[in-house]
Amino acid sequence: MGESDSNALRRTPLYALHHELGGKLVPFAGYEMPVHYRPGILAEHRHTRTAAGLFDVSHMGQIRLIGAGADAALERLVPGEIKALKPGRMRYTLFTNDQGGVSDDLMVLRRADDLFLIVNAACKEQDFAHLQCHLGAGVAAEFLEDRALLALQGPAAAAVLARHAQGVESLRFLGGAVMTVAGIETLVTRSGYTGEDGFEISLAADRAEALARRLLAEPEVDAVGLGARDSLRLEAGLCLYGHDLDPETTPVEAGLNWVLGKRRLAEGGFPGVAVIRRQLADGPARLRVGLLPDGRAPVRDASPIEDANGRVLGQVTSGGFSPTLNRPIAMGYVAAAVAAPGTPVEFLVREKRLPGRVVALPFVPHRYART
Repeated sequence: MGESDSNALRRTPLYALHHELGGKLVPFAGYEMPVHYRPGILAEHRHTRTAAGLFDVSHMGQIRLIGAGADAALERLVPGEIKALKPGRMRYTLFTNDQGGVSDDLMVLRRADDLFLIVNAACKEQDFAHLQCHLGAGVAAEFLEDRALLALQGPAAAAVLARHAQGVESLRFLGGAVMTVAGIETLVTRSGYTGEDGFEISLAADRAEALARRLLAEPEVDAVGLGARDSLRLEAGLCLYGHDLDPETTPVEAGLNWVLGKRRLAEGGFPGVAVIRRQLADGPARLRVGLLPDGRAPVRDASPIEDANGRVLGQVTSGGFSPTLNRPIAMGYVAAAVAAPGTPVEFLVREKRLPGRVVALPFVPHRYART
């Protein structure tokens, strides 16, 4: 959450609807966004895990890359396989810097005539400038400021959306297609940030409220705010940029080796490749791990992680309460030598030492529609 003057904050196309639904609005990434609605974070979280939650994520950046060679141009900035991406398929990748650190994470969808990117709200202006500076001749970046983005997530999401969009059930995980949803032209991807099956729906900003109301009229769907979005992604072991990923953290340290394309590592040609190759060969000095504090007290971001003798092992980067597990959970970075699941650790919270242990991620199994 930021400390911006609320008068200077931007608003998404669903701002009025958030008020109508009793949303508690807070500053986030330069926007007034709902942290929760009347039911509260715990209820919204549980509803998403058992039925379907509708999230306003219109603050995210939507960018299209146009021109022959857009895929090769983007590959010069990311370690992911973009040229191999087939039409209608989406990939998670990272902007890296010369030290191998992550300057943002993003989704890339190949369409028939462009590449469609979704980037983080707090980074979208710098990402757009980065693209404009480095894409090269013949490739243009277009910032889609007139688009909204909704996320429908949960085990009932596919059944709900199928009532309004013919053929959506056949869309594969990390697939995308232009679809008419409730009479509105949209771009639908089967993706999301909760660990559940679900969809992200890009559409014209002036049609967003109408579609949101149609979806919220379905009995399985409730509005869900940023608070539950954070606890859902933490249970799923998913990184939050600015917490678990930053310019000083490499993909190898973050445990994101699966985003590093084999051809891309062999060919190189993206920022930080030498550092990343070295860490893959020799092992990184630290690793992102799951953490289970004992007891009921939550362990928050920036809490030191220590051993029983008070030696600092690392730091918590995301922490909170898991409604699914009914206990506190956290993620953080520790020295590679103590990153094995089961390793006992202690957390320093308000000058008190709380015991816990390292665990494997995710805390809650993913339920993506992979078939």
